Amino acid sequence: MTHGFKAEKMSSDPICDERLRSMLNDQSGNDVEALGRPRVAATDNDRDLLTLETQLDDLITQLHAAQQENGLPMVSSEQPSVIPDGAGDDTEGESVSDAQTKQVEIILERLYPIERAIMAAPACSIIGLGVKARHAAYAMSQYWEESTDKIDWEAQIIRLLIEAVCDVAHKPLSFSKREK
Repeated sequence: MTHGFKAEKMSSDPICDERLRSMLNDQSGNDVEALGRPRVAATDNDRDLLTLETQLDDLITQLHAAQQENGLPMVSSEQPSVIPDGAGDDTEGESVSDAQTKQVEIILERLYPIERAIMAAPACSIIGLGVKARHAAYAMSQYWEESTDKIDWEAQIIRLLIEAVCDVAHKPLSFSKREK
């Protein structure tokens, strides 16, 4: 079965020719296997991303708890820590506030490499793509502060794309213990 193509000389690259011949002659209908790649369940290839997602969930939960305890606004690892005006004004509470702020900073430092790893890891299935989209939703959470008709066009595009990917991947936009 050659799908209307001649399986004779196709290009100047014999390796590509052989792969294409194999794919065209494959009766299984599985082009991935025909290209010489092993059959693997899609989620097996995304195991690292799923592990990173669990770590991300845990750290975000810790971060939100620490920020709420300290009365600090919610920030991600990409944003600098923000200490409200007057937070260190009273000397009695200053050491407690400093310790709480330090706790937030430690969590942010632990979160940063996990976020970088999620961005760097390839997604091999819709599940992996959902992990990446969910991380993008967290990193760009400002796009969910207003309704879509109140944000600019570019933000709408990004938000709706992230929501569509998360929906198809059956991934919630919010994180496990996060209110939204």
